[in-house]
Amino acid sequence: MNYRHAFHAGNFADCAKHALLHAAAAALCRKPAAWRALDAFAGLGRYDLGGAEASRTGEWRRGIGRLDGVQDGPLGPWLALLRAEGWPPLYPGSPALLRAMLRSQDRLVLCELHPDDHAALRPGMRDDPRVAVHRRDAWEAAVALTPFPERRGILLLDPPFEAEGEFDRLVAAMTAVWRRMRGCVQLAWYPVKHRAPVRAFRDALAGSGLRDVLACEIHLREPTDPTRLNGCGLAVVNPPWGFEVEAGAILSALLQHLGPGEPGAGVELLRLAPE
Repeated sequence: MNYRHAFHAGNFADCAKHALLHAAAAALCRKPAAWRALDAFAGLGRYDLGGAEASRTGEWRRGIGRLDGVQDGPLGPWLALLRAEGWPPLYPGSPALLRAMLRSQDRLVLCELHPDDHAALRPGMRDDPRVAVHRRDAWEAAVALTPFPERRGILLLDPPFEAEGEFDRLVAAMTAVWRRMRGCVQLAWYPVKHRAPVRAFRDALAGSGLRDVLACEIHLREPTDPTRLNGCGLAVVNPPWGFEVEAGAILSALLQHLGPGEPGAGVELLRLAPE
């Protein structure tokens, strides 16, 4: 309840998460059948990178700030959407990104528990009949609101990792949703600070009974300092056809544009469970 994403909007982790989310949603749009997205930790929707919060940390300068001149390549489609949605100076988060990708038959459900962020998110979505906004606990909503009526869709889980046990809660939620909606494309963001918690998370997913699970990670440096965000990952259940190759290209291009690499910088894609 205390976490405010405005301080971190547009950082390298947002760029990785949102570029991969865009790729997954674009894959669903290749078929005419309707799909639904559930963004369980929605946040504000858009963030002013010139605002007090973003200016205080300046994290966006090492993230989206280094992509301003990029027009082509694997990052091109996602960045084109960001520009159409107000960047710069606004950074469109996952609610704005997903809404921009909806077709007339698609639907979006946004859950945000923080009262101030929910109050800020709701007005911008009010006039769109395709979008529903709830002030609701993300973990409860992820299970209660699946399966989707459309039988196709995306669940985005990106908890703030401020509380103990977030890795365990991710595994439990992903497993519960999979049992209710086997075909749902689940995207679960996680921080990479040092290797032990990430290794345990991967092992837990591999042993959970989930099928078709891919871990996509980007590292700015060797993950040995638990006090720093050294990288991040996205665990993907049911990655769309061709997503694995596309994800590798997206993360490699992002790392290239982030500037001089430190020892241990790189991209890693791991198959945690087969189809």
